[in-house]
Amino acid sequence: MSRKKTMAVLLTAGIVLGVNGVYAQGPPAAPNAQSATAFDNKIIKKISADNMYDTIALLSAQPREAGTEGELIGVQYIKSQFEKYGYETELQPFKIYNTVKGPRVGSLVINGESLNPYVFSGSYSAEVTAEVMNVGLALTGTVPDTVKGKIALIERGTNPFVEKVKNVLEKGAVGVILYNNTGTANNVGVADPGQNIPAVTITRAQGLALVEQLKNGPVTAHVKVTGSGYIEKTSYNVIAKMKPHKNKDTGQVVMVGAHHDSVPGGPGANDDASGVSTVLELARVMANMPIDTELRFVTFGSEEKGLLGSYHYASTLSKEEADRIVAHFQMDMVGSKDAGGNNPAGGLIMYTIDGQKNLVTDLGAAAGARTAASVAIPYGKLGRSDHQPFHELGIPAALFIHSPLEPWYHTPADTIDKIDKNKLQETAEIVGASVYQIARPDTPALKNARVAPVLIDYDFENRPPGA
Repeated sequence: MSRKKTMAVLLTAGIVLGVNGVYAQGPPAAPNAQSATAFDNKIIKKISADNMYDTIALLSAQPREAGTEGELIGVQYIKSQFEKYGYETELQPFKIYNTVKGPRVGSLVINGESLNPYVFSGSYSAEVTAEVMNVGLALTGTVPDTVKGKIALIERGTNPFVEKVKNVLEKGAVGVILYNNTGTANNVGVADPGQNIPAVTITRAQGLALVEQLKNGPVTAHVKVTGSGYIEKTSYNVIAKMKPHKNKDTGQVVMVGAHHDSVPGGPGANDDASGVSTVLELARVMANMPIDTELRFVTFGSEEKGLLGSYHYASTLSKEEADRIVAHFQMDMVGSKDAGGNNPAGGLIMYTIDGQKNLVTDLGAAAGARTAASVAIPYGKLGRSDHQPFHELGIPAALFIHSPLEPWYHTPADTIDKIDKNKLQETAEIVGASVYQIARPDTPALKNARVAPVLIDYDFENRPPGA
């Protein structure tokens, strides 16, 4: 059975994850579920919704768009809080690229005739006059060395645009003219950051006519692109670790995450200062708790730009380290009073990438039933957040979020006055109780847990976040 396979969840989470990632059940040694509740109380009695609300107010005082001063202010505060609680903390920088805010303008002149081209999205802004050379589809391994110093004429199709550009750029081409492989349009083409070559697109008819001209002798073209390209910036992940005493260390890691960036111009109180506030509060609460599993709290940058921070973090994990991570709990938008509709527990749901139960949802559903929410939290299927890279590494992961989303999602109205302290409290209790179920010493590596297994059911819900 794989790590992602699941059994019925146990109310006291008396389930285990063996050394090979196999679920099993620990031997019952207590008469009822109250022993687990006592351990929950060690966490939940310390959780303060007021602390989380204050954190949201501070973080949402300015937008935190990735790569801006606002993000840097946010990550410096987050780092300082982790350090204050005694965690081994680091900022993990990574490069991001914003497209130049156009308008993109391009020109292509051949034999005195202007062909009115389309400029590749992200094309480098430059001007060049050179001989044109037909390189066909510009497939890998087919571009001749003689394209050096020339403008490459390329047909669309078979391989991606960025690969075509890469192949001719590596051979020393100084410009790109792409022609379409169908229809009459010319509005296609994408270049990647670092592909510093002006690239434009013409129609199929124009391209075929140019191919014929080249059969009759050399052709010189003038390509000019302005208002296009990429701006390199830096975004950050904030990583905090707390390792157990070496004599009690199971070698396993449990992760809790949120993203700290906001959309451009948005204060991002719920999205996702709420998640960050919960991460920081759980880090504070668990800082001095006895553990036998490494606690790892991470806030990710550039989630709004395509999960860039979490993918970057995941890319830095060796296979051995990824295999040590037994669960990843991701919180994104967990505090809005206007989200969740009329669903139980304020609409809190656990989304997995494949729509299947896993260790995280098992523990979360069980914790919901025995904490403030008093209900087994349902699960569903959704990506679009930072649990995805961990799922792809084979790590049990789920997104905790209130769904359907609030009307203020991704707008300047996502402000502190929309935050519900009760929702923050419930989410923190559920995730905190779940995480500590793994990390506490009487569940060594989630084996031989000295708690009584009590089964609980929880359901799949096909609940789109926009519904």
